[in-house]
Amino acid sequence: MNQRILRVRELIKRELSEIITRDYDFDGCLATINSVDMTPDLKQAFIFVGVIGPKEKAPRVVQKLRDHRGQLQTKMCKRVTLRHTPHLTFKHDDSVERGVEMIELIDSI
Repeated sequence: MNQRILRVRELIKRELSEIITRDYDFDGCLATINSVDMTPDLKQAFIFVGVIGPKEKAPRVVQKLRDHRGQLQTKMCKRVTLRHTPHLTFKHDDSVERGVEMIELIDSI
């Protein structure tokens, strides 16, 4: 993977994290951007969102982000200068939760 894609991924992750933290409230949950994956032409961005809080609220948090995708893209476009603003696709990422479960299993042994 070339350096440009890596830099754009990190920039989008940082800016979206700031926007989401500042402008959105998720009813007792905390949404974190765990990672960003980009297509080589930088026109699509897959945003993997971790949700800290009750597991049953995670789908609602991701759906809220999907519903506000246009607003998030617009805000990000104003902060990040790219030739094409990537189309954002939000997906739930439960890797942190799985990691915690694995640590608890290891500790119980």
